[in-house]
Amino acid sequence: MKYIVFILFTVMTNAAAQLMLKQGMMSLGPISFEGTNPLLKLLQVVFSPWVFLGLCTFVISMASHLYVLSKVELSFAYPFLSLAYVAVAIFAYFIFREDLNAWRIAGIAFICVGTVLIAQSGRDLGGRGHDDQTASIIPDKIQTNEIVR
Repeated sequence: MKYIVFILFTVMTNAAAQLMLKQGMMSLGPISFEGTNPLLKLLQVVFSPWVFLGLCTFVISMASHLYVLSKVELSFAYPFLSLAYVAVAIFAYFIFREDLNAWRIAGIAFICVGTVLIAQSGRDLGGRGHDDQTASIIPDKIQTNEIVR
C-alpha cells in the first residue's frame, strides 16, 4: 500500500493525457486525409500543442507505471488504471459537457467498488510485495547456478 501515491499519480497523469488529447483533437477539428500526404497530416496532428502535451503526459504516466510495476504485483497495480476512466468521465462532463447518464454513473460506481476491493487485497499481502518475492527468487537462482557449475 505504500506505493499507492505512485499508482494514483499514474492514474491521474493517464486521465490528464486523455483530456489533453481530446482538447487537441477538438481544436484541430475533424481529420481528413483526402488530398494530403498522410505522413504530413499525422505530423501536423502529433505536433499540435494539446496533442503533443497529451503525448508527453502519457510518457510521464508510463514511466510512473513502470516504476510501480517494479515495486508491486501487476494484478494489484493494473486494475487501478480503471480509475482513469472514472476521472476522465467526470472531468469530461465538466470540461467538455459530455453526457454522464445513469448507466455511466452506475459503471463508475462499480469501478470504484472493484478498485476498493483490489486495494483491500493489498493489505492481505502482510507487507509482502514484489520486492519480497524477488528477494526469495534470487537466492534460488544463485543456488541453481552454483549446482550447474
